[in-house]
Parts: sequence; C-alpha cells; structure tokens
Amino acid sequence: MSAEPHATLPPVRLPSDAELARHALVAPLFARAVRLARWAGPDTRVDIGGELVAAQLPEAAAALGFDAADEEGAVLASQAWRVAVDTGLVDVTEPDDDEGEEESGTAVPGEDLALVTGGAPGEVLDLWLAALDTVLADASVPDLDGLVDALDAGGEIDFDQLDWNPRREADFLDGVLANLYLLTVAERGASGGPVPLPVLAASMVIPQDMSEPTDAVLEQVSDAMMRLDDQFRQLEPIGLVEFRPVDEALMAETDDEELPAGSAAGAADDEDVSRYGMVRLTPLGLYGIRARMLEAGVTAPAVGELADKGADALLDAVSGYPEGAAQAEIEQWLTGRELPAAVAELLAAARGTDEGGPLRRLRCQQALAPAGPEAEAAVRAVLDDPELGGLARVWLSERGVADVPAPDGAMVFWLTVDTIAAQLAADGETAELPLLMQSLTAHHAGFFDQVWRVEHPATAYVLEAMGRLHPDKKAAKEARKAAFKARSRQS
Repeated sequence: MSAEPHATLPPVRLPSDAELARHALVAPLFARAVRLARWAGPDTRVDIGGELVAAQLPEAAAALGFDAADEEGAVLASQAWRVAVDTGLVDVTEPDDDEGEEESGTAVPGEDLALVTGGAPGEVLDLWLAALDTVLADASVPDLDGLVDALDAGGEIDFDQLDWNPRREADFLDGVLANLYLLTVAERGASGGPVPLPVLAASMVIPQDMSEPTDAVLEQVSDAMMRLDDQFRQLEPIGLVEFRPVDEALMAETDDEELPAGSAAGAADDEDVSRYGMVRLTPLGLYGIRARMLEAGVTAPAVGELADKGADALLDAVSGYPEGAAQAEIEQWLTGRELPAAVAELLAAARGTDEGGPLRRLRCQQALAPAGPEAEAAVRAVLDDPELGGLARVWLSERGVADVPAPDGAMVFWLTVDTIAAQLAADGETAELPLLMQSLTAHHAGFFDQVWRVEHPATAYVLEAMGRLHPDKKAAKEARKAAFKARSRQS
C-alpha cells in the first residue's frame, strides 16, 4: 500500500482476532472460494494461469448455488475460483504448453484449506488478507471491454491507448482506502457512520491548497466518484466495506448519463447525499487496511497493543492519542495488573522535564482518575515530589482524603504551568483554554509577578500563550511582560 512510511495515524479499536476471523469466514466471496476449494477434485480442469476451463464454469456456479445457465453465476464462480487459487485453498497443475490446446491442467484442494476449520484465527486472517490482495488487484483493472479495444495487432495490451497505468491505478485505490481509514479512525470510529462517496473522491482529487475548485477539477471529482462506485461494488463481497452504490435513478436523470461537473463535490451538504453513494469500512476492513499500512511502514497503532508494555511506553504512546482512545488504551493496560504497583509505575513514568513531560502527567492523571482507595498509598508516596506532588494532592483531595498537606506557592505555580502546557500539547489553543487561564489567574493575586520565576521548562512558552489567549487585555499584557522576563531568565 502506498503511504508515507513515517506517517502516524490515530489508534484504531479492533475486535479480537477470533471475531475478525469469523467475519472473514462469512464474507461472501471468501466463503464461495472455500466452497469451490472443497468442490475441486480429479475431474476439475484448468487453463494456463489456473483458471477454470469455460466448460466447467456452469458446474462451478451450480456448486455455489447459482443457476448453471446464469451468466452472472459463471462470473461470480470465476472470481471465487481465482481467490481460491491465489490464497492456496486450491492447488493447480497447469497444462504444459507443448501438449497442445486440447490438454488442460488439474486442480485439487490445497493444504491451506484445512486452516479454514482447523487453523488459528491469525491463520484464517492471513488467508483472508491474501484474498483481499486478489480482489484489490482486480478492482484496479479497468472495464474488460476497454481492454479488448486496446489490444494491438500482436494481441498485447496497448496501455497508451487504454490510458491505464497499473501502478498508478493501484496507488489510487490504496490512497482512497488510506483516506477512508483515516476518516474512520479520526472522526467516526469503527462503529461510526458511512462516508459520502463525493467526500472520498474529493479527498483524492482536490488539492489541499485549492480554496475554490475549478470546473475541470470538479469534473475530475465526478469521474473519480464513478470510478470508486465500480471499485467498491467489487470490494464489498470480500467483507472490506459496507457500500451503498450511486443511485441509478440519479444517473438516469442526466441527459448524457454522466454526473454534471460539481454535483458530486457539492453533494456532501445536500440532504440527498446518500444518492451519490456511501461507504464504510467494516471492522474486518479496518483490520485489512491497517495490515497493509503496517506492511508499507506506516505507524498505524491499535488500541490494546501496549497492554504488555511498561508504563513509560504507555504514557509516551497515549500522549499522542485522542482522549477517548487514550482512556481505552490505559484501561486495557491496567487490566490484570495489581493496582498499587501499576499506579506506582505510572507515576514514575510521568516524571520528566522534557517537552513531553506535561502531557505524560496529564495522561497519568487520566489513568489514575478511576482508581479507588487501593491506590492511595502509591499516590501519597509522591506528595513531596516536585513534579508529582501537585497531581497527588489533587487526586487525594478529590476523594476527600484527610490530612492532605497544603501545597506551597512554588508547587501551585509549577502545577499551573504544567497543566496549561499539557492542555496546549493535547488539544492546542482551544476555545476553553482562555477560560481556564482566566480561572487560574483570578485565584492568585500577583500571579504574573511570581509565575515567571517558576523552574519549569515550559514557563515562557505558557506565558506567551497566555499573552495571546487570555480574555482580559490587561492580564494578557502582563503575561507578555512575564514571558519576556522568563525568556531572559532562561537565557
């Protein structure tokens, strides 16, 4: 899959391998490939390339429950057979070219067929991934009618006439699926709603720096949308997506049976957007696209994969996660661990004066939020820690614990800087942040006269942000002066 090898995506939540394997086994195309592998025997004949001979396609279609005389059944049988061969569910012996046109090869069930019922979930999923590769390759091929028209005198495909570049087509489809994956994990989640086809097409065609697409670009969006409509029809039977095709009545409403330029790109705001097609990655589809991304060198984390890692690896990773995904990862990490020891490990990992320290402490605080009385001893142990003492006092006070020592001024100001630095790192300059700044400064007289002296690596950075964001103009001016002092002090 084409992708930036150093890109990092939001974490995805996936079902267990066992559940995913069950989804794979009932995917219509994969299930048909399994049935044909069991059907194959001594009388099965194949051509060069392992394809079933034409005379056997009706019999294969009947084995799948289709009418033997139905042309569509023969097409579906041919596709399922190709998947069976490519995945190793069927072993074929191709005919020898020297034996003449009358000779044909043979096919028998492959050794991998036994994995369907006797293999581990991971082995079943490996078979499904191989099937997915076959289907993706098929989906990248243009209409066969166009291929026939593009044959040259020697029977070879004239790619220039066809205007088809196999690598370019494969990269386009990979890019579409990568964008669909990102939209799913970043905005909707695995159980979220479908993505309008025009949105997906526009993401591949309209340059990010183009504020107003031209008519030519909008026409490209419409063309890409119809291309995707055909490709997702092919990808749905393997269980990759749930797809609602473009409404055929919509196509009939146009004079030339093509979408008018701009209609597809503008459909996202229309109440009838579903008529232009909707697509959603299934949980199995998320698994499959993630597997291809990992193979391409893309960092595509999944919730739960840090469960056996140390607290330092956990906090470093979830510092870059959205809050919900971070909480889910933390919960899985805590499962099965002795809570007092786990809390102590989390607190130790939260220390540090590096740039990531504030956000690690915020995620640590998030991890400790649901902890009960059994965590109290570990939290009390860091009351005197200059970096964790404020966090510990907040946690103990929220639970009404007695004898919590009051923090001194230095700790209060240090915790304030750390908290704002963490919020900036987690969410950027949100609309809520000025209100937090106003609340913090309102409770401390002479706040800016003291805070610039705080021994925190983010002091100047936080004060500069307060100078930009504080809703009170006078306080914002004081923050800018304090930031200058802090920068001077640091240098």
